[in-house]
Amino acid sequence: MRIGAIEAGGTKFVCGVGNEHGVIEDQISFPTELPEPTLERVIAYFRDKNVEAIGVGSFGPLDLNPSSATYGHVTTTPKPGWNGYDVLGKLKSAFDVPYGWDTDVNAAALGEAKWGAAQGLDSCVYYTVGTGIGVGVLAEGKLVHGLIHPEGGHVLPRRHPEDDFPGLCPYHGDCLEGMAAGPSLEARWKVKGQELAPDHPAWAIEAYYLAQAVTGSILMLSPQKVIMGGGVMQQPQLFPMIRKEVQRNLAGYVNAPAILSGIDDYIVPPGLGNQAGLCGALALGLEALARSN
Repeated sequence: MRIGAIEAGGTKFVCGVGNEHGVIEDQISFPTELPEPTLERVIAYFRDKNVEAIGVGSFGPLDLNPSSATYGHVTTTPKPGWNGYDVLGKLKSAFDVPYGWDTDVNAAALGEAKWGAAQGLDSCVYYTVGTGIGVGVLAEGKLVHGLIHPEGGHVLPRRHPEDDFPGLCPYHGDCLEGMAAGPSLEARWKVKGQELAPDHPAWAIEAYYLAQAVTGSILMLSPQKVIMGGGVMQQPQLFPMIRKEVQRNLAGYVNAPAILSGIDDYIVPPGLGNQAGLCGALALGLEALARSN
């Protein structure tokens, strides 16, 4: 099979072609610009690829309701030019194939369940912590949408007692994304996160906020695996700090060996590494093809 995959990020687009085994055979990436020139580059890439279906995992928020008049659109994003843009409609005008359409983080959760760290499990939560914070949820083998889709990057965390940073989210100020995404690290400490020493106090504050979010997901969704990716999570010291904070937050209440004694294998980086999003889009394409047959 030849399946198209698009990881449509707020910073860059990654397009690729893969097969039913999760193998990406070819890919390209380029910066996310205004919608029309960006999608024209996507269309140009796929023009000679002869794909049987295309999966799209996109930054959001998105309209994922197939019966909606704006299905396939980006909705209330602050990204200039993209608010209300019909991504799926633009692609359909170029290629008459089945389409999978979901958030980039839901796609990554699906990819990890199919070929990565959650393989063989029917539930997981996938966090991406980078320019923004997004959460994808797989529950009982299905991606969670609901009213729109999970927006766990905008939950309101308890403030760290030593943190007076006001937050950066244009909608909520000090929500999780406003306090713990990459830009908030830079705004708070005046340097990019990757320039901060591993023992800098920034990381304890970062872990404090991220662990609250993970704790909430465990209590609300009871996932079999928590996967954390994105640029900020490239700091390896964060994982043990987050695990310790989660155990402290839960205080033994969730009586599960995975948390009490096996947390190193429960809160983990993506098994697919930086290919989680693209492989997830590939999985969306495969599901779309299966539904069309």
